[in-house]
Amino acid sequence: MPVDPSAQVASTARVHPDAVIGPGVIIGEFAIVEQDVAIGAASRLEPYVYVKRWTTLGERNQISAGTVLGTDPLDKGFTGERSYLRIGDDNVIREHYTISRGTAPESETVIGDGNYIMTSGHIAHNCRIGNRTVIASCALVAGYVEVEDQAFISGGVEIHQYSKIGRLAMIGGITRVNRDVPPFFLYTDDSYVTPRGLNLVGLKRAGFGPADIQALKTAYRILYRSGLKLVDALTRIEAEVPTEHTRHLVAFIRSSKRGICRE
Repeated sequence: MPVDPSAQVASTARVHPDAVIGPGVIIGEFAIVEQDVAIGAASRLEPYVYVKRWTTLGERNQISAGTVLGTDPLDKGFTGERSYLRIGDDNVIREHYTISRGTAPESETVIGDGNYIMTSGHIAHNCRIGNRTVIASCALVAGYVEVEDQAFISGGVEIHQYSKIGRLAMIGGITRVNRDVPPFFLYTDDSYVTPRGLNLVGLKRAGFGPADIQALKTAYRILYRSGLKLVDALTRIEAEVPTEHTRHLVAFIRSSKRGICRE
């Protein structure tokens, strides 16, 4: 039976008979679940949630009222063929949010585990959102954006397509992100996204010790305050502060295709 006997489905909800509804799922009033959808155990859909075709939710997800998951991509190249939205476990997605599936046939948008996504924003087609991120209200995440684990994107942030946000980066409110944003640092908007120092609060909450933080402070000064060319700054970081986290920082920057934000 596609709907587990322990699931609770409101009488006004509409669930396609081909949808797979796991144990302990709660589907609220006037929610709609289309065919080719799977919703994992103990997830909750509040009233008026709309889960469109080819969307998969893992376990224990909390989806608030008025949210639409698996929307057709906002892309003129979209041909209407099958693509996917895949959402992991333990995510909170608050009211009036939209997340699109992929544009190209069989492509996908992926949301990881444990993310807190606030109200009235959009995650576009083919994005890849990591684990334990925070995406605050009214943030707009364009197509093909990648967000690494534990990043914090504040309210009203606009992220240009194909940009990449590094692990534990924090983007201040109403910032326009038009370049890749390296991990571990704090950024705000001065016409364009601009580095402002370490994300100290985020690093400490993530368990980074004094030695880890000091190494990243040194790396920040080399990268943004030394006046070195980028290639020389990266070589110096590798030589002077070779830690797990600085190596991730250097690898992120070297893999950047759009270029990183620098003053």
